[in-house]
Amino acid sequence: MLTVEETIGVTEAAQIPQQRGEQLLDNAVRYAEERHWDVFPGTWLEAVEGRERCSCGAECAVPGAHAVKPDWSTQATGSGVGARRMWSKTPKASILLPTGRTFDAIEVSESAGFLALARMERMDLTLGPVTCTPDRRMFFFVLPGAATKVPDLVRKLGWVPGAIDLVTRGEGHYVAAPPTRIGGVGAVQWARRPTPANRWLPDAEELISPLAYACGREAAEARNRTQ
Repeated sequence: MLTVEETIGVTEAAQIPQQRGEQLLDNAVRYAEERHWDVFPGTWLEAVEGRERCSCGAECAVPGAHAVKPDWSTQATGSGVGARRMWSKTPKASILLPTGRTFDAIEVSESAGFLALARMERMDLTLGPVTCTPDRRMFFFVLPGAATKVPDLVRKLGWVPGAIDLVTRGEGHYVAAPPTRIGGVGAVQWARRPTPANRWLPDAEELISPLAYACGREAAEARNRTQ
């Protein structure tokens, strides 16, 4: 098992695949203890007749990575002891992080996300953690409150919020955390891992310009392809 320093300190993309073998329980406890993120266990994948199916038993939209019960928000804990207890009972459960508490998440497509990341690095912006999902989505962690302010920020930049593929997850939502596996096609990974340097999250206003630009460019290219 990786030490805390190894897990939190690695940022290179080449290291990302290694996290797939880490224990879900250990990661859930780390997120609660080291990042003070609330966590709760979701569904998981099970082998059924040679296929991986969601433990919920239905043909769901996010197999292996959604809440088990409607009252999931009451199950979330920021305690390492509580997280250890929950994953000890359901060790295969996905790791889900409620948004709107210690962070919000700005969701964009993978292509727009990596374009925005490149621009952010050139602009020397301070980034928080960023995840990539197997369905080619990226989630940028920012300070809580982003869900209410992002639409106006997007408008001020000249974009119509509904016309670009940019969604903010705030109160009442959650995101899946690494190394959760989704749909039998892959695991959630860190594009930018949690580190001591990004413990203090950026405000959405700091990241929205490169994110909206990347999403707007992607939308324009999509329109051009259909003409």
